[in-house]
Amino acid sequence: MKSAVSESKESDDASLLLRYRQGDADAFAQLYQRHRLGLFRFLCGLCGDQALAEEIFQETWLSIVRSQTVQREAVLFKTWLYQIARNRLIDYWRKHGKRDALLDEYDEQEHAQVDSQRGPEQQLDLSQDQRRLQLALDELPPEQREVFMLRAQGEMELHEIAELTHTAAETVKSRLRYAMQKLRRLLEEVAV
Repeated sequence: MKSAVSESKESDDASLLLRYRQGDADAFAQLYQRHRLGLFRFLCGLCGDQALAEEIFQETWLSIVRSQTVQREAVLFKTWLYQIARNRLIDYWRKHGKRDALLDEYDEQEHAQVDSQRGPEQQLDLSQDQRRLQLALDELPPEQREVFMLRAQGEMELHEIAELTHTAAETVKSRLRYAMQKLRRLLEEVAV
């Protein structure tokens, strides 16, 4: 069940896209600002390679800019955006072979606003926590990692994930549950 805020944000995304298609560059800037961090985190978590995530991230937004198609009302902008990103990543993997290992650690400080309240110790703790989480994510089967990242970073509902991945809703629910259980176990092991 969607909240009124969620539905308002979705219709606002659609109106921003329409305004952008009519020449309002500020509307695109608002869409980009609203979805950039979640999309980038999703890509980093899914592929584990910051350089590849940045490349796919840029290709995804370029696809939105170049697209002349009108978004179908049945598909939310966010779902459409993540579908494009997911397809670009799958295409890359098909062309180059699936990734072998984690190449670069995601550095959130490059993509988040600077928080002047954090001291060096807190930044070190944050960096170590991010590294632990990425290592735990790398242990998940790809299908579970994808569902987890769409839920956690894409803030998608289970039915949206099912639609995007062309997977039954119950399968999505199971994958998310298994991913959460394994992540808890892996993060507890590392913490001990």
